[in-house]
Amino acid sequence: MESVWAPHTLQTEIVTMLQKKGAIADTDLLKELKDSYGDVSFREVNRALMKLELIGIVRVSRLLKKKRRVELVESKSR
Repeated sequence: MESVWAPHTLQTEIVTMLQKKGAIADTDLLKELKDSYGDVSFREVNRALMKLELIGIVRVSRLLKKKRRVELVESKSR
């Protein structure tokens, strides 16, 4: 399988989707990313979400046993 560079990183794409759609379930986010990126694994999305959460850009909380809610963190500098 050949790798093609995407014009945006996965983290940037996640933040853009959350800005457009607001809070979203992680399974729905994965589906949207697969539509725009193509071959994206759940593991890659989890890794990107963890990086964004550590930086303080997104918040991930549990909805159900295997479903999580992903949302942007409000900026306090406004």
